[in-house]
Amino acid sequence: MRGKKYEMDMCSGSILKKMLLFSLPLMCSGILQLLFNAADIIVVGNYAGDNSLAAVGATSSLINLLTNVFIGLSVGSNVLTARFYGANQQKELKETVHTSIMLSLVSGVILAVIGFVGAPFIMSKMNTPPEVLKLASLYLRIYFLGMPATMVYNFGSAILRAVGDTRRPLYYLAFAGVVNVVLNLIFVICFHMDVAGVALATVISQFISAFLVLRCLIKEEGGIHLELKELRIQADKFWKIVQIGLPAGFQGTLFSLSNVFIQSSVNLFGETVIAGNSSASSVEGFVYVAMNSMYQAAISFTSQNIGAMKFERVNKILYTAQGLVIATGVIMGNLVVLFGRPLLSLYTDSPAVIEAGMVRLIYICSVYALCGMMDVMVGSLRGMGCSIVPMIVSLMGACAFRLVWLATIFQIPEYHCIETIYLSYPVSWTLTFLAHVICFIIVRYKRGKEWKVMQGNA
Repeated sequence: MRGKKYEMDMCSGSILKKMLLFSLPLMCSGILQLLFNAADIIVVGNYAGDNSLAAVGATSSLINLLTNVFIGLSVGSNVLTARFYGANQQKELKETVHTSIMLSLVSGVILAVIGFVGAPFIMSKMNTPPEVLKLASLYLRIYFLGMPATMVYNFGSAILRAVGDTRRPLYYLAFAGVVNVVLNLIFVICFHMDVAGVALATVISQFISAFLVLRCLIKEEGGIHLELKELRIQADKFWKIVQIGLPAGFQGTLFSLSNVFIQSSVNLFGETVIAGNSSASSVEGFVYVAMNSMYQAAISFTSQNIGAMKFERVNKILYTAQGLVIATGVIMGNLVVLFGRPLLSLYTDSPAVIEAGMVRLIYICSVYALCGMMDVMVGSLRGMGCSIVPMIVSLMGACAFRLVWLATIFQIPEYHCIETIYLSYPVSWTLTFLAHVICFIIVRYKRGKEWKVMQGNA
């Protein structure tokens, strides 16, 4: 069957070996995507100046704020697709695929309208410096025109991940990313288009990656084969996707909202700190996406095994994913700190900006494994179909905690510094991870009773 060699049976054999085979291409995809995003910032920082660098960097929290609800829905598509694939329910699988792609198109159009119309107003409310505001608004308005393609790629990749295929999304991303980098250089260096050139290059590359994912699904056979004429939203599949994905998206949005407040607080320290924060965020993103591949693995492996009624493998999947994410976070996070200055010098030649970026790297990357451990717990819970509980815990433990931190600790005169803002991250990760462990024990115990009944009726 076409594409079968890319699929993976996650319900038998060595979990560690298969999780590595699943995660490594996904890790490479995330790192490649960040390399291409970093190319945007590097080109702008070196050929357009610090104001343009700050403008692009200052938009990331707002982009995440507006997109996370819909990207969260792709988590629902991933869980549902994996479950039907593991259970070999072809009709249900086909309906899920077509509903997911149609939902991605609708989501993309909604985001394009909201972002294009509302982004400049929101940026003005984020304490964005006047010299940065106009450039940031221009970048956002062009960037959001590519949202339909971005959503199609995210949902399409989620479908492929659900059946164990993380290689082809990597190939498509690599090709689109090379196009992005080439266009960056042409638009910014040759045509002097500044942030508009970077945004336009990103939009074009997004449409390329979306086209390639759609082409892949159309050429597939079996349950994940896509027929464009059959694109429609099936109500029952839509609601199941929403039940799993909306809490994930809502959590991501409120996380991003807290990051918007944090960005607003960072903006109080001027453009040097903003640029340093933006550069460091880009660097640490490489560690995050590497760890995030274990979160994705926890979701897909858990979902497939529950669909196949291999409930006894759920705990083993969690332990394996945690071991991998701890190793990844500790090694990569501390390597980033060790080589922080050379890495930051790729973004800017300003010593002050580099030192400002190092402050963030030291406080966050040295203990970044805590964030990965927290996310893997969430992935396992979502893979079991439990999405509301981790949402509530994450919002209280991380989002609400950070806002309270800004409103209390940060307001104390002797602690009113950028270091205090950064310290809120590792503290919140630790508290939230511990709360998720307790939730997992409770949910696993309750689900265990239900699974015994299911196995008895099978």
